[in-house]
Amino acid sequence: MSSVASDGVIHRRTWRTRDQDEYAIVEWVGWYDHRRLHTAIGDVPPVEHETAHCRSIYTPAPTGAG
Repeated sequence: MSSVASDGVIHRRTWRTRDQDEYAIVEWVGWYDHRRLHTAIGDVPPVEHETAHCRSIYTPAPTGAG
């Protein structure tokens, strides 16, 4: 939550309801994790980098005993 506030998401607007406030936070987190390009990890979104990392370390079990 502190990152959301420090980036100005909360401070830029006045929310009429708590639901509007919560929706703005959820929307911001979605952008931050799924669409924001992160230069330290090759200009890809964090979730894309994490998915690629998990796939690179996952070794599927062999199918069938040959």
